[in-house]
Amino acid sequence: MTTTSLLRPSLKRYAWLSIAAAIATILLKGVAWKLTGSVGLLSDAIESFVNLAGALMALWMLTLAERPADHDHAHGHGKAEYFSSAFEGFLILLAAVSIGYAAILRLMNPQPLEAIGVGLLVSVAASVINFATSRILMGVGRTHNSITLEADAHHLMTDVWTSAGVIGGVGLVWLSGWLWLDPVIAILVAVNIVWTGWHLMRRSAAGLMDISLPVEKLEKIEALLAGYRKQGLDFHALRTRQAGSRAFVTLHVLVPGDWTVQQGHDWSERIEADIRDALPHTHVTTHLEPLEDPVSMVDQELDRPLN
Repeated sequence: MTTTSLLRPSLKRYAWLSIAAAIATILLKGVAWKLTGSVGLLSDAIESFVNLAGALMALWMLTLAERPADHDHAHGHGKAEYFSSAFEGFLILLAAVSIGYAAILRLMNPQPLEAIGVGLLVSVAASVINFATSRILMGVGRTHNSITLEADAHHLMTDVWTSAGVIGGVGLVWLSGWLWLDPVIAILVAVNIVWTGWHLMRRSAAGLMDISLPVEKLEKIEALLAGYRKQGLDFHALRTRQAGSRAFVTLHVLVPGDWTVQQGHDWSERIEADIRDALPHTHVTTHLEPLEDPVSMVDQELDRPLN
């Protein structure tokens, strides 16, 4: 038997929020770069273009992930969210290469900066927008278990720290006159965002490979089942996986063989309800087996042995 928890609300409006924030910061950072001529601020503006591309991809994948299950996709479309986070990770790596290239050219040919004070103020305003948007996306992403929004939030927060480094570097150039600091800061920015891109791509690959639920969620399930074991039931073949915002849990429920089908069904329903309460947005599948039958013990692995 199978049960599914209630569907989550649409999250597309948060993708639109991210798109709006990306456009605003591109404009602000572009102005800051034009005013100062700083390659560090240029690197910051380039990363905002990555934010926009990632936000557009997030909107597309969230739209796809919210489509209901159909004949060709019986388990839904939730895994589409992993494509979004993988794509954003790739874009981050691409941006890092672009930033590094521009920084090396400037390091070889230093140029004085202009209108630094105004440029820094404009860049700070863009960072405030990114920070506020990141906090909103992270909260919603964790609440609704959306890797797309979490990835976007992590990227925006990385952008905030990147901007802080760039602003600090440009400020030091302004105070010290050391022009080499500007491209060096840009290179450090490129190195920093490589890690973020790699982390997002690795997490996306794990999701596409049907990675099990995190340890803390597995412990919740095991603690719940322990209570039922004290009442004479047993369990095996517990398998879990994450597919975007939805979790899938399957397990075999072993009950006394002299129970009626109705009794076994009632207990399975209770177990499924408890798992759904502990782990929202979870699809639960249980399989009843008699405790006393040795055959019940031969199908614990993914591949049942041949007779």
